[in-house]
Amino acid sequence: MEKRYTYQELLEIVAELRSDHGCPWDRKQTHESMIKCLREESEEVIEAIEKRDDENLCEELGDVMLQVLMHSQIAAEENRFTIEDVVDMLAKKLVRRHPHVFGDQKALTAEEGLASWNAVKAREKALRQEKIRENP
Repeated sequence: MEKRYTYQELLEIVAELRSDHGCPWDRKQTHESMIKCLREESEEVIEAIEKRDDENLCEELGDVMLQVLMHSQIAAEENRFTIEDVVDMLAKKLVRRHPHVFGDQKALTAEEGLASWNAVKAREKALRQEKIRENP
């Protein structure tokens, strides 16, 4: 049976690619230099979805995941944030924006669920703007 890599092993591979003895191209990448790649990979995911090509979709989602991991690795090297921070922030956002699942609100339809998400998102945006005004 062919080896299946784990998420942790994938993180280690990405770190190795960016290490001093890793790949020169991967080491050279910055957030800015990877923008074009992220756009292209996202478009390829959309194409695979539109073609209903599961095998290609799986591969292209992996390519988008690599973009997330590379950006997170670059940020970690700069002591800005880590992939664990990304995961934590996303999990908190999902719980916060789904009070109809993780709280005491109810949403019986997809439209009600979306409305709940958008209401929380609007409150969060207003709070961010208020903080900006208070701390210019």
